[in-house]
Parts: sequence; C-alpha cells; structure tokens
Amino acid sequence: MESRKAEHIQIALTKDVSSRINTGLEDVELIHNAVREIELEEVDTSVVVMGKRLRIPLIIEALTGGTEGAKRINMGLAEVAESEGIGIGVGSVRAALENPCLTDTYSIVRERAPNALVISNIGAVQVARHGSEYALKAVEIVKADSLAVHFNKLQELVMPEGETCFKGYGEHIVELSKRLGERLCLKETGAGFSGEAAMLAESWGVKWIDTAGVGGTSWYAVEYYRATKKGGDRASLLDESFWDWGVPTAVSIVESRLCTNLKIIASGGIRTGVDAAKAIALGASCTGMALPFLKAFSKGGVEEARRLVKSFELALRFTMFLVGARKVEELAKAPLVVRGRTAEWLERRGLLNKLLKERRLLDESGRN
Repeated sequence: MESRKAEHIQIALTKDVSSRINTGLEDVELIHNAVREIELEEVDTSVVVMGKRLRIPLIIEALTGGTEGAKRINMGLAEVAESEGIGIGVGSVRAALENPCLTDTYSIVRERAPNALVISNIGAVQVARHGSEYALKAVEIVKADSLAVHFNKLQELVMPEGETCFKGYGEHIVELSKRLGERLCLKETGAGFSGEAAMLAESWGVKWIDTAGVGGTSWYAVEYYRATKKGGDRASLLDESFWDWGVPTAVSIVESRLCTNLKIIASGGIRTGVDAAKAIALGASCTGMALPFLKAFSKGGVEEARRLVKSFELALRFTMFLVGARKVEELAKAPLVVRGRTAEWLERRGLLNKLLKERRLLDESGRN
C-alpha cells in the first residue's frame, strides 16, 4: 500500500492526469453589477463548514498519507491551512489503521494545524467491511474534526489491487450520521454526485457531500498509468474510454442542490477564486482543491502553496466585489447565466428552469 501511495503522487506530478472534459463552470457567467454600493474592504469571505469557521471557503482536499514523503506533504500543507484559515483533508487513513507505525504521517496534520478544520478519510469499501467503529477510529487517530467517506468505484475498477464490492455500507453510514451529525461528509473522487446519488446520501442522514466532479484530476487516468506500467493480461485490455466518466462539477453542484437539502463542498477542477465564486453561486457552501496544492508544494514548498491560497482569495474577493456580494451568502444569490453543454445537460434533466426560477425568487426577495 505504501508503494501505491508513492506511485499516485509521482504519477500526479509527472503525467497528464487531468480530465479532458471541463468542469462546466466555464458555461456559467456571473452578472456584473456596475452600480451596487460596496467597498472591497467590507467583503467578507468567511464561511462555517462542518461546525468550523474558515476565513475563505477553501479546503485543501484529501491528498495523501502512509509514506515518509506523504508526511512531508501533509506537514507542509497543514501549516498552510493553519496560517491561512482554511480546511485540510488527509488521504485514506486505511494504511494507518492497518499499520499503526504509519499513524504519524496523518496525525502530523493536527500537530501542525491545531485550529484548522481537519477532515479524516476512509473508503466506503472499508466501512462496509469493518463497520462504523472502524471508521470512527480514522477520526480518532488523526484527531480530526470530521470524517469523509470516499466513494471511488471508477478508480477501483482499473486499479490493479481494486476492490469492486460496493455493498453493505448504507447501514453503517446511517450509524455514522447519528454519531457524527454534520461532521460526516460523503465524498466522490473525480466522477461526481448525480441528483439520485445525493438523494440516497440524504436518506442515510448525511448533511454534507463533496462533489469531486469531472473536470479535475481523473483517477481513472492515474490508475490507468499504473496498470499499464505493471502490465498483465487485464492491463492490455484497458483503453481510455472511462478517462472522463462521470458528472461534471458544475452539473453535480446543481443536481445535488436542487434535489436535496445537503450542504455541498464543490471540488473537481476548481482552480481559481472565480471558479469558486461560480460554484457557490450554483449552490455550493465551500470549495476544495487537491492537485494545485500538490503541484504548488512540489514546486516551492509552503510559500508557494500559501501564494496559491492568496491568489485564490484575491480573485474571490474581486468577483464578490464585482457582483455586489458583501458576504458569501449574498454570492449564493448572485444573478447568473448558464449556457452551452451545462445548460443542455440541466435542461434535459429537467433542472435548468428550476435553477433559474429559484434564482429569480432569490433575487426578488433579496433585492435592496
């Protein structure tokens, strides 16, 4: 498992693992407000996520753990999360649960980020196999505030060591929902949540989901590179057909928002503060990025990762100022236009008119 995690990092940094389909956020335009009275200094970007206040709506998404190299990455990015007032997730804690000697590669995050929102991580397959108490240990050993249970069907299909029995976790997630409340999040890993999946999550008592939609890192691509390098009969049959499988991030946000009352972390191809503003305007409560932080840290350590956060924050503040939103809650009501492939998808799913109607009602109730 340690070698696999190291391979994931190496591939992500050296290969093109990006989705070849965009997030859909490029189809979303926020409407400029030329005359709204506002000062840049009064723009408040803070949000509350899973019970903790963040200075800006950004989480360093689950990246890694379980190796010495991963410990160095987690340590550095935890320092960034602490100093910049953002959240941070860790990679799957399964490695530490199976080998306690690896615990410090995850627990270093809390050590370096004592006040930040820290999100632990375990796979749905492991929850099904070992139950809710096992999942709660993943929170305990990281000293995390919250737990993300990740769903990675697509990745498991192509992974040489993949586990493809995705059954038996529902009852355990219900139990985790009772125990953790809004400190539990269900997370995709690059293929996104549909409205139907979001409704099922809500039926289990879940309050938060993380979209991780199509448009960012393709974990099919990561595992495709691993599998084809290792070779074998099965690897020779793989092609790139599933490189972009799933629900694009913009669509995933809207489907989840309009079909449920879940709170949404938008991830999967979020790259700038403008992307984040669009995601929030579509219905997200927070946003997350993974690969940009990994690349920034690899390039220039903690300072380069901090620079990424500051650039993100500046673009978000500028966008809020230009649409006339003093708070993130006002950004969620900002007028917008949806066009192109995203509009077509939402229309065919019967959601475009619902989105625009809801936005008109918000505009009428919030006009000043």
